[in-house]
Amino acid sequence: MTMEDCINDFMFFAEPTGFKGFFQKLRNLKLRHEIAGEIKELKARAIEASKRHERYKIDGGYMPFVWRSTPSSSIPAIDPRLHALYVEVDKLVGIGGPKEEIIEWFQKNNSSQQLKVLSIVGPGGLGKTTLANQVYNTLKTQYSCATLVSVSQQPDFRKILREIAKGVGMTSYRSDDDVKQLIDRIREYLQDKRYFVVVDDVWGTEAWETMRLAFVNNNCGSRLIATTRVSPVASYCSSQGGHVYQMKPLGFTDSKRLLLARAFGSDNLHHPHLEEVSDKILGKCAGLPLAIITISSLLADRHAVEEWNRVLAGIGASLAKDPLAGNMTKILSLSYIDLPHHLRTCLLYLTAFPEDTIIKKRILISRWIAEGFIHEKQGRSKYEVGEDYFNDLINRSLIQPYKVIYGEAKACRVHDIILDFITCKATEENFMTSFDGTKLTHNSDCKVRRLCVINPNKADLTMPKNMELSHVRSLTVSLGRMKNFWMFAPSLLTLDLQGCRDIGDWDLTQIEKMFLLKYLSLGQGNINKLPKNIEQLQNIETLNLRYTDIKELPSSLARLPRLARLYVNKYTRFPDGIIGQMQCLEDLNEFGISSWDAVKSLQEFSKLTNLRTLKVGCSDSIQDPDSVDEARRQFKELWSHVGTLISSETLHHLYFPGNRYIYGFYILMSLESWSHATPCSLRKLRISSWCINKVPKWMSSLGNLRELELLIFSMEPEDVAILGAMPVLLFLSLRVNHGTNGRILIRGFTVLKYFKLNLLFCGTALEFQAGAMPKLEHLELELPVHRMECLNGVSDFGIRHLLALTKLEVLVDSDNHYRKPDVHLTNKEAVRLIKTVIGTLCISPTISSSSRLRQRCIPFKEYIEYRTRRYGLLPEDVSSCN
Repeated sequence: MTMEDCINDFMFFAEPTGFKGFFQKLRNLKLRHEIAGEIKELKARAIEASKRHERYKIDGGYMPFVWRSTPSSSIPAIDPRLHALYVEVDKLVGIGGPKEEIIEWFQKNNSSQQLKVLSIVGPGGLGKTTLANQVYNTLKTQYSCATLVSVSQQPDFRKILREIAKGVGMTSYRSDDDVKQLIDRIREYLQDKRYFVVVDDVWGTEAWETMRLAFVNNNCGSRLIATTRVSPVASYCSSQGGHVYQMKPLGFTDSKRLLLARAFGSDNLHHPHLEEVSDKILGKCAGLPLAIITISSLLADRHAVEEWNRVLAGIGASLAKDPLAGNMTKILSLSYIDLPHHLRTCLLYLTAFPEDTIIKKRILISRWIAEGFIHEKQGRSKYEVGEDYFNDLINRSLIQPYKVIYGEAKACRVHDIILDFITCKATEENFMTSFDGTKLTHNSDCKVRRLCVINPNKADLTMPKNMELSHVRSLTVSLGRMKNFWMFAPSLLTLDLQGCRDIGDWDLTQIEKMFLLKYLSLGQGNINKLPKNIEQLQNIETLNLRYTDIKELPSSLARLPRLARLYVNKYTRFPDGIIGQMQCLEDLNEFGISSWDAVKSLQEFSKLTNLRTLKVGCSDSIQDPDSVDEARRQFKELWSHVGTLISSETLHHLYFPGNRYIYGFYILMSLESWSHATPCSLRKLRISSWCINKVPKWMSSLGNLRELELLIFSMEPEDVAILGAMPVLLFLSLRVNHGTNGRILIRGFTVLKYFKLNLLFCGTALEFQAGAMPKLEHLELELPVHRMECLNGVSDFGIRHLLALTKLEVLVDSDNHYRKPDVHLTNKEAVRLIKTVIGTLCISPTISSSSRLRQRCIPFKEYIEYRTRRYGLLPEDVSSCN
């Protein structure tokens, strides 16, 4: 028995729930006595383990902001990356484009004599070493001395520095020189030389900082290349005027060429009978060269489709154990070994999700919390710490970010090959057990701790009779139908039924007995209501009711003392008075306003002192008021409650998604009346549901706001000045009808990194003035353009003033629904016009066309006239509701 088992058993019998007889209490006393003995034995074992830890000086500490290696004795003696340095050029596939991009960067920066660093970052097996070596071989003759060295997870700096000294042709060093002496000698030798050094596979900033001391900035135009798997390390290496090159997977064509070349010695051979299975194999590899090379070695000179299907079926934990896949496993092991213990646990937990699953961040972190993988830190919640873990795994290239909005990944995916690797690890350590209705990945000598069920068949799934479920802590039903056998797992902490079909209300009749449950996610079945006695789940922290048919929550939900995260559909109703009682609530997504009477419920949120994230939306069932005057009154009341939320000292994220029109028009809102007597803690604010008449002056004082999204009726210079003065604003998204006198002049915004502007109507020119947005990296524009006059005489938008810009996206809508054909531009002409306007930039912009805003490709005044004719309203009906 483990300590966790002991604690759970003690909690189960500590306080009997409901009516129990005298003999039941006596039985519990006996069981508690037995548990006390087991705890005493476990305590003795823990003390002995602590003494061993101290005796052998084991340091398991983790520094979250200094990237360093975790010591381990399991690192392979022969570096598995060595072969990448000696691969023949004619066997390389897909390397030409990336090589040319990097060489082009070197050529563009030839005029600078300062020492510059280019970092190449990407997951293991993507070809960073191969790419760096090819660039090195091409450019090394242009420098007076050059060398390439490889770093390990446990770098021997004396050895590495001696290799650098030898590589650059230095002979004046001694075998007994220490690190400082070697650094001094190398610096002296390179003082007057133009050198080129590649440092391969850097694992931490500490290692880079030590090696960087040897590379003197002698103003001779010297260059360094560093390769790494860790994004923060890449940024750190190139922080002083350098460049980070993000490795990309191979495209499908190059992937297929590589597979055929390695399997048959030529990529020109045609095998129609292998077409389908080879495409499926390449889908599994997802452009990872190492995976393609490894699998092609298993297929060498094999032409039978059955053999290829056998290899396809074997891509999984069995592949990780195949001797021919040893090199790939070793390379993936390097990333796994480098993880601190808490991140290994979080990474292994991803095996609970089937391949190709889009894993939502908030769901994953909530489950990590329920499993006890995350602990609060001073001044930070468990969820915030969990976000650090999530970003850590992305930065280490072990999970792939998905749906990145304003620089934040809302979800992730796991590469199939990495998933196969960690599945093997999870099975070895009895961390996760999978069952697909036919076979069980389980060691019969161990208890099942976490169970993932995938049942693609229509028949109800029956679990093996010999499976012991009493110690299962986590149950995930990812696909299929099944009976409520989870009732035989009383120690469950996490129950996720999102993939479970055809479950109904009757399946939940005894769920209150699982009082240890911390995370509950219901499925896509016919669940119309929660049990009335749901309050007996006293430990529940996360309740996910999205995708159910629950129309109204029970009032007993307010008696869940630890409920911190509640996810419901926007049409789900809250009983009156329930919100103010949910004192532990931290995240509500989302509260739907289903009627104008429900607006009053917004004032209850001000009572929740722990609330951090709130999403509010208008339900589709809400009816338009009887008149425009009534609409204004309703919105004014709504806005007064929202203003109270803005002033909250604890709320961090506030979202109002979607668009809301009354009679086809905006009801304009004023934010000037909102006051801030106390410091505002808001970090993210999105108001895209309602249109505001202007940006309020107090907004420039929001000292914590990093992300802002607004819908503005008319953008005036005062609005730009207020937004531009916000001290920490990094991400700004604006939807604007028009600008003053047909112009929007951008100035200020000293820290902004991302700017999106969607002009809803044509006839407004955008122009960036000199000095504006000095740190802007990503610009996204949506422009309605149907004729030359739409740009209002602008020359190049002033984009040449955006000195830090690395990414530009322009969406052009040139379709004209109201104009005569002889005066409007086609989509192709509009795109060509925008390209001419932008001119020659140092980056290649992405420009596309669309016709999804057909009615807006007209001047705003004509649009108002059109809507007036259609709805019989006067233009003043769209005025402010002050």
